[in-house]
Amino acid sequence: MSDHLLQTALNWHRAGRAVAVATVVETWGSAPRGVGSLLIIDEDGHMEGSVSGGCVEGAVIMEALDAIPNGEARLLDYGVSDDEAFAVGLACGGRIRVLVEPVGGAMPSGLLEEIVAAIIVRQPIAYVTQLNGQSRSLAQLNDYPGRFRLDRSGIEEDGQTFVAIHNPPLRMIVVGAVHIAQALLPMARACGFDPVLIDPRGAFGSVERFPGETIIEDWPDEAMQALVPDTRTAVVTLTHDPKLDDPAIIQTLRSKAFYLGCLGSTRTHAKRALRLTEAGFSDADIARIHAPVGLDLGGRAPAEIAVSIMAQVIATLRKAQ
Repeated sequence: MSDHLLQTALNWHRAGRAVAVATVVETWGSAPRGVGSLLIIDEDGHMEGSVSGGCVEGAVIMEALDAIPNGEARLLDYGVSDDEAFAVGLACGGRIRVLVEPVGGAMPSGLLEEIVAAIIVRQPIAYVTQLNGQSRSLAQLNDYPGRFRLDRSGIEEDGQTFVAIHNPPLRMIVVGAVHIAQALLPMARACGFDPVLIDPRGAFGSVERFPGETIIEDWPDEAMQALVPDTRTAVVTLTHDPKLDDPAIIQTLRSKAFYLGCLGSTRTHAKRALRLTEAGFSDADIARIHAPVGLDLGGRAPAEIAVSIMAQVIATLRKAQ
């Protein structure tokens, strides 16, 4: 994600460095970088990020250095030739439009402060710019639900309103350090999720079995209370043991997590549903659970089951089902 670049831009601004934020607002063809990609530049030409993979970076930096003194925004239009595109790993060229906004000028520093504050507390937020004027504002999840759901920054149908989506990072909380989890966690990371593994059994959730992973050796209910699942969180329970799975399920059903999947047969889930009903959960609550977990791909090996889980999580996130 590029959100850390906004934090850097704010830090530079707070330190007294004049800085501009360059954002890809539109692309055609095989553009090297996607809409919403960021490049930040200070008055001395220091930069972080990328808007083109290198092929027009120099030109954007020069425009930013010219824009910083007067604080005015610039909307730039570049063609990327076939040769330039090939040099940065693409087969053919395209075009990109880049908006350059000096912080404290075209981009109000107060709005940047609010965006960064929202990012820190995992609150979805959008930065809305009128490309034909000076209007800048912030928007919430309900204002652009489709864009937030798809992580899709872009220009609205009016051709002038650019909406930059800043979603919290995706998380996957996995309860149960079993074989499926060993395959699932790397897949989740490859798909852009920050995985967290919960298991109070140290022998299961060991560093040797899960090298490099974030492991919480605690009871699931306590761990879930600390993690606070939100609209960008998927939860998967894999232990088959009600003592471990049920507390995590209960905490998840009380949260805004967008996905809850539970390993177990149809018969196992029926018993689970009965326990949840007795605990006071409604049929609508229980219907949030994907069980048996994963799309029915016919897989049996742990890695195959992990693939089916990951596919279902993504389908739920993007509302593809």
